[in-house]
Amino acid sequence: MDMPINTFKQRLRSGEAQIGLWLGLADAYCAELAANAGFDWLLIDGEHAPNDLRTLLGQLQAMAPYPSQPVIRPVIGDTALIKQVLDIGVQTLLVPMVESADQAHELVRAIHYPPHGVRGVGSALARASRWNSIPGYLDKADEQMCLLVQIESREGLANLDAIAAVEGVDGVFIGPADLSASMGFRGNPGHPQVQAAIEDAIARIRQAGKAAGILSADEKLARRYIELGAAFVAVGVDTTVLMRGLQTLAATFKGTPKPATGGVY
Repeated sequence: MDMPINTFKQRLRSGEAQIGLWLGLADAYCAELAANAGFDWLLIDGEHAPNDLRTLLGQLQAMAPYPSQPVIRPVIGDTALIKQVLDIGVQTLLVPMVESADQAHELVRAIHYPPHGVRGVGSALARASRWNSIPGYLDKADEQMCLLVQIESREGLANLDAIAAVEGVDGVFIGPADLSASMGFRGNPGHPQVQAAIEDAIARIRQAGKAAGILSADEKLARRYIELGAAFVAVGVDTTVLMRGLQTLAATFKGTPKPATGGVY
């Protein structure tokens, strides 16, 4: 078997915008529906959704036949947790709450094998290597790893230039919800000061030669971020899509007010 190629990482380098969806339903069948819909990438959320290693694995397996590329967000940027997530076969990680260049350096080390990193060598047990069925996996794996770090606090924003300059960081993702809370506008990511900070951050990330990413279910905002050069943009969340669809259907037949549309998530 040949080494799987990380086409998400390849397309980041080309600068072509990739459109994604956030997965929080923590279910393999739902993940397969989303993969079948035609998104470029799908974020499997291990931070806020009720996922564990087994449910993450199930969703990776469900998505495997489709072109949509999986990205996993672990609950935290812990080296041991990252090792497990990589071994089940994901090649792209989005690590939350990155606030310093030192933290980014440690994450780069966590996703690479020695001598360039500290990833534990357990390929005989790993789906990632197809249980040692991929010739030369240990020599080829590092090249396919893609590290996205998430900036979502004032401290992270203050250190953005240093974080983006870290070799081995492929992209920087701006988290509007936590960033707005950190800036004193909790629950209002659309506030002008938050949006100004996001637009400035996208420009700084691109100036550093890295890919910028963000999540927004507000179509106008999402298109604005793409115009500014964001290279990977999630345009919705599966839980929100389902909830709004259900609420709209119920309201249609019960004669109750339909839910408000729009919103960042």
